[in-house]
Amino acid sequence: MCKTTDKILLAVSGGMDSMVMLHLFREAGFSIAVAHCNFQLRGNESDEDENFVAAKCKKWSIPFHSIRFDTNNYATQHRLSIQMAARELRYDWFNALIKQHSLDWIATAHHLTDSVETVLLNLTKGTSLDGLLGIAKKNGRVIRPLLFATQSELQSYAATVGIAWREDESNQTDDYQRNFIRHRVTPTLKEINPALTETTEKTIEKLTGSAHIVAHTIANWKKLFCTLDGGKILLAKTGFDHSLGLLYNTALLWEVVKEFGFHFDQCKSIVVAINGQPGKLFFSTGHQLVIDRKHLIVSKKKSDLEDVVIEIDQTEATMGNNILSLASSAHFVQFDQSPRIALLDKDLLKFPLTWRRWKAGDSFFPLGMTNRKKVSDFLIDQKVSMADKNSVTVLESAGEIVWVAAHRIDNRYKVTEQTKSILIVEIGGE
Repeated sequence: MCKTTDKILLAVSGGMDSMVMLHLFREAGFSIAVAHCNFQLRGNESDEDENFVAAKCKKWSIPFHSIRFDTNNYATQHRLSIQMAARELRYDWFNALIKQHSLDWIATAHHLTDSVETVLLNLTKGTSLDGLLGIAKKNGRVIRPLLFATQSELQSYAATVGIAWREDESNQTDDYQRNFIRHRVTPTLKEINPALTETTEKTIEKLTGSAHIVAHTIANWKKLFCTLDGGKILLAKTGFDHSLGLLYNTALLWEVVKEFGFHFDQCKSIVVAINGQPGKLFFSTGHQLVIDRKHLIVSKKKSDLEDVVIEIDQTEATMGNNILSLASSAHFVQFDQSPRIALLDKDLLKFPLTWRRWKAGDSFFPLGMTNRKKVSDFLIDQKVSMADKNSVTVLESAGEIVWVAAHRIDNRYKVTEQTKSILIVEIGGE
């Protein structure tokens, strides 16, 4: 995990696991420093934990760093559980310490029993292959050197060597999910399989090997079917072999795009729609995926102020909370006279179209007029409020506005008796 010449920051709470880790690193002669987090969740007990670790480090001349967190307030402000808030706070601080003091690694005292409990907890909540691999021995700058040992083995060692530690009474309750697994679930499963920990460890090893195979396969697939085009990622549709079935292709796509926040059920919907009409959009928190004619195109989600480019076969576009739906027709169909729907002569349009916010200086020929009019003046005539003006958008073809969305089309692009192809555009959302 590391070299004997490396400098290691040990995360020491004062509990049995971390005190054994501290003892082992001292015995091995590593260059170490200690970091202790006081989450202020247990009153005086938390302060006594901090004092205990500080006293040990002073006695052994080990550099000691401590910090106090207002964990409850942080959790409330960021809408996190106490456990997630504590995790976020401590790792941010650990990373700052290793940069500040030129340290190489952060060592935590997770052990094999923790890893088994992680697998059971993830399996209970629903997970993928990654969630069944337990706790990683190394993750970035974090190492977990005690994963070879169970909790009972560490406790036996601590008793034999005479290592003192602080007991956290909250570990004895079932208030936390991990404690519930430890106290209620694992003992029951061990009635079926007394060697549960050992067999789970072997299972983790097998699945870790399988995960490496999957990672290698995905890497090779990307070399063949994934290309970068500026800020976009293009996934060739030919890379999805539909003779292998929906589940195979869903899992394949998910492995490729999960890093962008797309979930498994979304990937299933994408695979179902992959050979349908181009233009369908799917969104994660920060990205969007559009089904194009030959590719699945992944890009960062457009902000409210960014222009949206619309290709000739596209059926949907999104800008903030607004959605533009597009369809083509060879025949005139009677539509609701809503201003949110525009009928345009498609043959007069030049693709790609641009959908954007209107700006000062924009002008067009409002339907029924033969003279150009500024959009700003048109909106005043329509008595559009200042607040609503800021959200008005326009559809543009080759630099010419063809529709002030939800208000009026341009007279030059209206449907006439000579029209052979109609583009039907509807704006929805806010």
